Amino acid sequence: MLYTNLKHIETAEDHVNVLSENENVVVICGRMGPMCIPVYGVAEAIEDDYKHVKFYDMEFDNPESHVIRNLPEVNGFMGIPFTIYYKDGKVIRATSGIQSKAQVQAILDSKFSAAVNA
Repeated sequence: MLYTNLKHIETAEDHVNVLSENENVVVICGRMGPMCIPVYGVAEAIEDDYKHVKFYDMEFDNPESHVIRNLPEVNGFMGIPFTIYYKDGKVIRATSGIQSKAQVQAILDSKFSAAVNA
C-alpha cells in the first residue's frame, strides 16, 4: 500500500468498482519515489477543491495494477507515476511523470469542469 492520504485501489476488482460507482476519477499509479510523491501531494492538496472528482492511488508494482499498466493510453510511457483521468469509466486523458499543481488543475478544469458536466 502507498503511504498517501488518498483512497487506495488495491485490486483490479476495486478498480472496476471505483470506475462503475463514480463519474469522474483520477488514479495515480506509482511508487513512493521522487517523481511520484509530488503528484500524490498535488492530488491531496486539491482534492477538496474538486469534490466532483474522486482521487485514488494504486501501487505500480502490485500485480493487480495491470489494469493501469496495460492500458493502450500508457503504451510508450517511460516514467511514473501514470496518472489516468476517467470519465464514465473511460480514459479521457493519461499522463506520466511528475506533474505540477497547475498542470493537473488544467487537465481537471478542461475535462471535469462544471461547464463540461452541465
